[in-house]
Amino acid sequence: MGWLFLKVLLAGVSFLGCLYPLVDFCFSGETRGQKPNFVIILADDMGWGDLGANWAETKDTVNLDKMAAEGMRFVDFHAAASTCSPSRASLLTGRLGLRHGVTHNFAVTSVGGLPLNETTLAEVLKQAGYVTAMIVAFLPGFDYYFGIPYSHDMGCTDTPGYNLPPCPACPPGDRSSRNLERACYTDVALPLYENLNIVEQPVNLSGLARKYAEKATQFIQHASASGRPFLLYVGLAHMHVPLSRTQLSADPRSQRPYGAGLREMDSLVGQIKDKVDRIAKENTFLWFTGDNGPWAQKCELAGSVGPFTGSWQSHQGGSPAKQTTWEGGHRVPALAYWPGRIPVNVTSTALLSVLDIFPTVVALAGASLPQGRHFDGLDASKVLFGGSQTGHRVLFHPNSGAAGEYGELQTVRLEHYKAFYITGGAKACDGSTGPEQHHEPPLIFNLENDVAEGVPLERGSAEYQRVLPKVREVLADVLRDIADDNISRADYTQDPSVIPCCNPYQVACRCHATEQTDFSTSRNIWK
Repeated sequence: MGWLFLKVLLAGVSFLGCLYPLVDFCFSGETRGQKPNFVIILADDMGWGDLGANWAETKDTVNLDKMAAEGMRFVDFHAAASTCSPSRASLLTGRLGLRHGVTHNFAVTSVGGLPLNETTLAEVLKQAGYVTAMIVAFLPGFDYYFGIPYSHDMGCTDTPGYNLPPCPACPPGDRSSRNLERACYTDVALPLYENLNIVEQPVNLSGLARKYAEKATQFIQHASASGRPFLLYVGLAHMHVPLSRTQLSADPRSQRPYGAGLREMDSLVGQIKDKVDRIAKENTFLWFTGDNGPWAQKCELAGSVGPFTGSWQSHQGGSPAKQTTWEGGHRVPALAYWPGRIPVNVTSTALLSVLDIFPTVVALAGASLPQGRHFDGLDASKVLFGGSQTGHRVLFHPNSGAAGEYGELQTVRLEHYKAFYITGGAKACDGSTGPEQHHEPPLIFNLENDVAEGVPLERGSAEYQRVLPKVREVLADVLRDIADDNISRADYTQDPSVIPCCNPYQVACRCHATEQTDFSTSRNIWK
């Protein structure tokens, strides 16, 4: 997961070398009629097979499995990229990385972030009368923010969790020489923000899930009491490493750190769902999904891809999961829950994407898509409410680090076929990587009978010859469309002076402050 900065507005303050918008919690405008609330929960590095409802071998997601039984489960749902920053930027904009400009992860020292001329889901809904909050590891323009500004492995803590390789705690003595290219970040402690203020550095990872649950449920409580419709976006630290050491159960059968982490994440989601059920059940749409597949190089600390094993790539070497365009890299768990609106215990085979969250939520909120730009997502209302099993005919899976130029579209999903113009394996548990290989004409797999992507179609077969021109046509169409679109370019320059540090005179920037927002007493947030 990389750094995705809060968007800069004209009225802003200079903060750590960047411009951040002023947050005054003052909202204007009236809500006409009863608009639905939205809770979007995004897991990090969670595999398709980590959801018990998807994969019988998984026994650690009791609450999520209950949500699947009470709502709709999507089995052909995809992240918009196979790594964190591009995928999350696409959720917030409804656009592919070649359009919004975020094609790969940001760093601790990144100066920029999501380009200023991109419009986020929060900004669209605020214009429609919504109050918005973000409990997440990123910072794009919501009214309230609580979380970490980047991945929780991108800074040291006093209680380092499980990671491979293991990372040490923050240095207790004099500051060591700075080297931000190594595997472990030991120089600057991981900061916890509330709005623009660092409230804890280093953050206590053992208590982070509890704090996220508290802030999320408090926001739901007070937003509901205010009568304002709300958007709550919860971007979980789970299941990204490091995994907290406090998650292990006393049960000797449950000592696998990854399973313990799944249970903690599942409990957090359950607390949020329970709060919705108690006070806003009939009018709240809850959407759960993931940002990309599991990080295979972390070995037993990585999740399960289920049956999407990318066998062709595995035989070439490397991992076919996160950072790749194989199914294990971008096919993710997804659930939709809205009692009385979404039918219960339904499994949808519609081809859908994280890209669809933006246009679907905008449509349900009665808002309008931003003008002057093209979108890659679709409104999934007919699938959610109308019984349709038809989603996208075509999806594009951007290069995400294992092969090719970041963000380029060289993997095409067309109905149940998938074409690769480039392949490559990410770093695997054994340290190997798969070589970058270009394919012209492309490899084409039939996912209907080969979900493991093991054997490509014979190039001389009638099936291959029938599909190939359609693949070429849709790829040429999207590239022309992007060339004619209003696209953005992210600033990936770096400057060590922008690293968050609440007290540069303390080793690892140590400080501790009182969290400031009490939703029940804030004067302006519910106006």
